Amino acid sequence: MIKTLIPQLKKGMVFSLFILASHSALAQSPLIVAHRAGTADAPENTLYAIKLAKENQADIIWLTVQLSKDNQVVLYRPSELKALTDKNGVVSDYSAKQLNKINAAYQFNKKNNIQLPLAETTIATLESVLKKYPDTEFYIDLKSPDANPDSQAEAIYTLLEKTNAFNNTRFYSTNNAFIKALARRSDRINTFESRDETRTLLANNTMNHQCSTSTEEAPKKRWYGFELHRKVEVIEKYTLGEARSPATLSWDKEAIDCFRKNGEAYIVLFGVNNIKDYQFAKEIGADAVMVDSPQLFKK
Repeated sequence: MIKTLIPQLKKGMVFSLFILASHSALAQSPLIVAHRAGTADAPENTLYAIKLAKENQADIIWLTVQLSKDNQVVLYRPSELKALTDKNGVVSDYSAKQLNKINAAYQFNKKNNIQLPLAETTIATLESVLKKYPDTEFYIDLKSPDANPDSQAEAIYTLLEKTNAFNNTRFYSTNNAFIKALARRSDRINTFESRDETRTLLANNTMNHQCSTSTEEAPKKRWYGFELHRKVEVIEKYTLGEARSPATLSWDKEAIDCFRKNGEAYIVLFGVNNIKDYQFAKEIGADAVMVDSPQLFKK
């Protein structure tokens, strides 16, 4: 009886472990966020890029936006139009209607010796994107170099209300004034935690092994976005001066656990552009990774 039972038990155990491991691997696979809608695969922040990223099965689309002269939110990242187009000046010099005639794929086409359809590669409004893709999740990076934070927040609130897009959008910015202005305008606008806060928490954990999150339980789920590896400069202050030295902040399992210590924390790791980094992000428990080429990570 014992001889018969043991092999059956082993098979059952192996089968159970296999199912558990498969389920765990599936549950922990980070979602794919298409950086600037897939900047390595197509002209960034264009309708063409968004369509291609979705064809390549990106889970979330990351867009970079600025305010036009007439206070419309439009898709464009660099501070100068000449960086990607054949025009000069800045985004705020032009109305949304004028920008919609400018070829945002001009430099991309020139570099790759191709000619993509103009109708899908002009500087589009965020409104047109949200209307076209009501069921797609978007992370939106605010990059206007000259926008008033409160005016921008008002424009964004009006847009989200008009397109009923509060639930499928979340906003990020390296300019903390932009995030604070959104919070002041309405708690219906979803945002990431500030980059400064994220950097400080990560630095304290990775360099000092201190988990300095609040001792109070977070009232709601928090969203953090930061590079998987980020080069920084460490400044040590002494009585008679200071010393500066380069360092790299890198996420690990300890850091992920620290951010989640007092409540739910959703963590998006930036700059994951190879399979090795993706696998590492998966192993440490990242929720999502931002990639330049969704095509490379196509499921």
